[in-house]
Amino acid sequence: MGSILVIEDDRTFARILEGFLAKHNFKVTVCFSGNEGVKVFSEQSFQLVLLDYRLPDSNGLEILESLKKIQPEIAVIIMTSFSDIRTAVKAIRAGALEYITKPVNPDELLMLLKGALEKEVPTPLKKSALPEFVEGKSNISRQLQEHIRLVAPTDLTVIIQGESGTGKEHVARSIHQLSKRSNKPFVAVDCGALSKELAASELFGHLKGSFTGAVNDKKGQMEVAQGGTLFLDEVGNLSYEVQIKLLRAIQERIIQPLGSNKEIKVDVRIITATNDDLYESSRTGTFREDLYHRLNEFKLQVPPLRNRLEDLTEFIEFFRVKANEELARTTKGFSAEVIELFKKYDWPGNLREMKNVIKRSVLLTQNSIIVAATLPPEMVEAIGTLSHGLNAMPGGNPYDLKAQQEINERETIIKILQEVKYNKSKAARLLNIDRKTLYLKMEKYNIE
Repeated sequence: MGSILVIEDDRTFARILEGFLAKHNFKVTVCFSGNEGVKVFSEQSFQLVLLDYRLPDSNGLEILESLKKIQPEIAVIIMTSFSDIRTAVKAIRAGALEYITKPVNPDELLMLLKGALEKEVPTPLKKSALPEFVEGKSNISRQLQEHIRLVAPTDLTVIIQGESGTGKEHVARSIHQLSKRSNKPFVAVDCGALSKELAASELFGHLKGSFTGAVNDKKGQMEVAQGGTLFLDEVGNLSYEVQIKLLRAIQERIIQPLGSNKEIKVDVRIITATNDDLYESSRTGTFREDLYHRLNEFKLQVPPLRNRLEDLTEFIEFFRVKANEELARTTKGFSAEVIELFKKYDWPGNLREMKNVIKRSVLLTQNSIIVAATLPPEMVEAIGTLSHGLNAMPGGNPYDLKAQQEINERETIIKILQEVKYNKSKAARLLNIDRKTLYLKMEKYNIE
């Protein structure tokens, strides 16, 4: 069915996994260290990687970064024996397809593998792509949709700002589908997965022999998107040199592939997305100010899920029905306990996390109603930590003044972050601390 590289230092588990996958017609290669895995990956062709998070010579996020440099589009599933929601979010943000805990559920693993490999086959964008995105009916959701409909028919460049998992690419696709360019290509590029060397080649193309590893001519994504829309996700990760090239391409509507003297005219609409504050980055010099203003003809703010709880019922039903269709299941709803847990949870991974959680629950549900036992254990643990307040602190002593101060500090930080729409610089100023201290406290208190 597909070629899979397993990077796992537990030899017994690796062999069990190899036998299980081979039984289901997968071609499997096993490596027992991170460095060995990267070496084999660079020499052979794989469709998917199963990667252990804790390896003897490195951790999974470091290996993930190395794999993405070699092949940015590779699907990677990270496995770990340690349930930690913060690590899971970091893994997804770093480009992992999924994060699963051991012992691995066989049905869940097969579902993930088949889903990942099916995504490798490109399918044309359907005119019904807009309904794939759950809009919501709250005031904040209606305002977002109104802004999408206003800006879509224009040719304005758009910055879509929001946290990871909020659906920024769906917003970009919606803009494209409602624009005059809807019958032309929509091309998405994940700038966060591109190294400095790969980014220029990916965007503008290159000629054979223009740099080490350029064994064939390559057409840049700006040329591929000719007449349509180019969506640059995590645009703030582009290097300064690539930012200069992008600015020239937007201003002059021409690109020049690496190693070529030929200039190519391009007509594309640029939509970018970021979970950083590009304005602040332009002020501090980490992002070109002139490029920021060229990209920022119109800005859309996609709200995090925790600010859209009015839409919770619609969202969970949308993902349940979708999961039923994809998995051929017949669930009919959620137990009252699950609904209550969903309301209490912070959803650091936003809509992407909700979709994955519900899909997993639908797969594991034996009856028609989804119950709490099907939820990921790390999610239930995180809800318990938030719910128990003082007793959740180390020692569980409700008279511990230090613990009480920490709870108050955590609540204050969350309140300020929500007020400033998670602009870290503004939050730090209001809290009268520097950004580094804010990041350390967010890590300490598990605030995403």
